[in-house]
Amino acid sequence: MGGQYRITGDRYPRMRRPRRRGRIVALAVASVAVLGVGGWGTMQLIDVFTSGDDSVSAAGTKAGCATGATPAAAPAATPRAFPVPGTITVNVFNATTRSGLAQQTADELKKRGFKVGKVANATEEYDKKVKGTGVLLGPSSALDTSLPVLGTQLPGAERRTDPARTGGEIDLIIGDGFRELSKKADADRALTALATPEPTPAPKKNC
Repeated sequence: MGGQYRITGDRYPRMRRPRRRGRIVALAVASVAVLGVGGWGTMQLIDVFTSGDDSVSAAGTKAGCATGATPAAAPAATPRAFPVPGTITVNVFNATTRSGLAQQTADELKKRGFKVGKVANATEEYDKKVKGTGVLLGPSSALDTSLPVLGTQLPGAERRTDPARTGGEIDLIIGDGFRELSKKADADRALTALATPEPTPAPKKNC
């Protein structure tokens, strides 16, 4: 080459291209960002298709709580029909060594409206063999009728039925643990509760 700029010597300068390291780094960062956004979008789609029902349910529950809506109340318990004391005949038997208990108890039951049948010492099957307060014995039909009514007068007594027994009479067999019948006021409250059971509580809201 001639002129003002002349190359001398036997070596020539190499013409290198500018490095593209900065461009490569930028491309790598952009690729990572695109992959991240794509993965997030995929997770969102999976969540929509797999938990959509749960979201709707939760939204409905929250909406109900927000509006103050209360769950439907449980239906009230239906009163049951039990026989009144005046229609129940009770035989009173003393299975203890204490004399006079059968007659005293029979007299008190009569004051409370029960009909009294036999009053005597217990048979050999039960005599001196009842360790608790007493045994209420009747036919199978008395299990959910007259026995619970008599049971309000002596809550700790054991209830038994005899399938072979007929008729409507029931027995009160006094045991060693007997002291007296329950107080009349307590027995009256128990009779009322027996005929009108407590209603089922309403379900609670989960907010």
